[in-house]
Amino acid sequence: MNVLETKQLTRRFGDLVAVDSISIQVQAGQMFGLLGSNGAGKTTAVKMLTTLLPPTSGTATVAGFDIGREASKVRRSIGYVPQMISADGNLTGYENLLIFAKLYDIPRREREGRIRDSLALMDLQEAGGRMVHDYSGGMIRRLEIAQSMLHRPRVLFLDEPTIGLDPIARNAVWDRLRQLRDEFGTTIFLTTHAMEEADALCDVLAILHRGAVVIVGSPRELKAGLGMENATLDDVFVRYAGTALESGGSYRDVSRTRRTARRVG
Repeated sequence: MNVLETKQLTRRFGDLVAVDSISIQVQAGQMFGLLGSNGAGKTTAVKMLTTLLPPTSGTATVAGFDIGREASKVRRSIGYVPQMISADGNLTGYENLLIFAKLYDIPRREREGRIRDSLALMDLQEAGGRMVHDYSGGMIRRLEIAQSMLHRPRVLFLDEPTIGLDPIARNAVWDRLRQLRDEFGTTIFLTTHAMEEADALCDVLAILHRGAVVIVGSPRELKAGLGMENATLDDVFVRYAGTALESGGSYRDVSRTRRTARRVG
């Protein structure tokens, strides 16, 4: 059963086509990865699917609700972890979660239990009373995932979830995402340009190039489709997303990515 579906979803900014008629399907309980270099249209696609940006044309449904006509119902059904840091460093982990519990209208009698469970799920129970500005980058990301999962959404969106994290912190985030999928059946939609991350986590991948989806398949299918011995996702990416000279995004894209990496790291 599809929990997310787009049909010819498009977003233009003047003459620039940032997302070009993408049509994808995501089944319930899958971890779906949207790959692409900086500037390929990944973040714009996520912003449309999370109702933060209206599409220019085309349609999409998330958790059975239309992103245009039923935006409030979509927002109630999803969690979203943006690329930039969303936790407040001047509050404790617990206080950050309490604010989100109130924003999601979680009943007062349930808040304490939900917050404690979320901290435990993300292995932050001992850090819940500490100020977030003292957290490591990996702890901040796990706190943000905990925030986004408080209301038990059907779909969790993550935009470059491990950018700027060291390998240990990155692997800890990966472990928690797998747990959400395997134990709770959460559908996870993530964007990344890290091929190792996509190969390790995702059931299905779609590669974006210049705003258009150029191929969809499982990591194994995509690698096998190259007809090369010991092919990697890096090889797949180069085949379908162009050469390194064509990749990398605009000055604004690169600046935003580096700012995020500095803040998380």
